[in-house]
Amino acid sequence: MPKKSTSTKSFEQRFQELEQIVDQLESGEVNLDHGLEQFERGLSLAQELKKKLTEVENKVEIIKKKFSKDLGDIETKESGDIGNTA
Repeated sequence: MPKKSTSTKSFEQRFQELEQIVDQLESGEVNLDHGLEQFERGLSLAQELKKKLTEVENKVEIIKKKFSKDLGDIETKESGDIGNTA
């Protein structure tokens, strides 16, 4: 079965592939050459997954900061509006 390009696989699909590789290697029923290929593939997947997680974490932090700023702006505006009732 041909493997999909990693770029077209979702995070979950890549994670599942990594889990399968780990299971194969832990079983001890893999020949040396195939085991080495799987080990290299596993390391590559782990790096890709870590990179994606870091990107997502950074985006979440940006969103949280923007939300906090926007919420602060709204609260400041509302505080100003309360004093301006005529």
